[in-house]
Amino acid sequence: QAFGFPQESEPRVARIGGYARRFWQGSHDHRGTEEKPGRVVTLIEMPHALCTGMAYRLDEAVLSETFRHLDEREKNGYARETECLSFDNGENVSGLVYIATEDNFAYMGESSPQQLADIIATSRGRSGTNSEYLFQLASALRKFNVDEPHVFDLETRVRTLLEH
Repeated sequence: QAFGFPQESEPRVARIGGYARRFWQGSHDHRGTEEKPGRVVTLIEMPHALCTGMAYRLDEAVLSETFRHLDEREKNGYARETECLSFDNGENVSGLVYIATEDNFAYMGESSPQQLADIIATSRGRSGTNSEYLFQLASALRKFNVDEPHVFDLETRVRTLLEH
């Protein structure tokens, strides 16, 4: 099961135009604490950007349980938004995404890559280390041949910090 989704889900690579993935959201629960928040990704509006990720088509029978799980996981400032998802076959559909906008309580905003790396390398929450979150994201992006310079640069910086 990927990301807690039921076996009945149908995962597909999808893209959302006008957004970029950035580590600008604080994590006070899963990858950090109230005293030392970690950093997790959100989608930032950016003209001409294209964000690639996984979309899941879910059967009606599992929607309420899936959203209960996701709403709990994304409670730290994320809201469900409807966006146009584009697929490699040219199909476009409306889909739900979780986005943490800058007006939420956990939004941390832009920091230098080194400041982000320092936070990610040293933060831990009830779901594990912040670096593990980053490394799993980078691995998943590589698996689907997604070029994500922001994530890959942070991965390199955090690995360097953890090796010393």
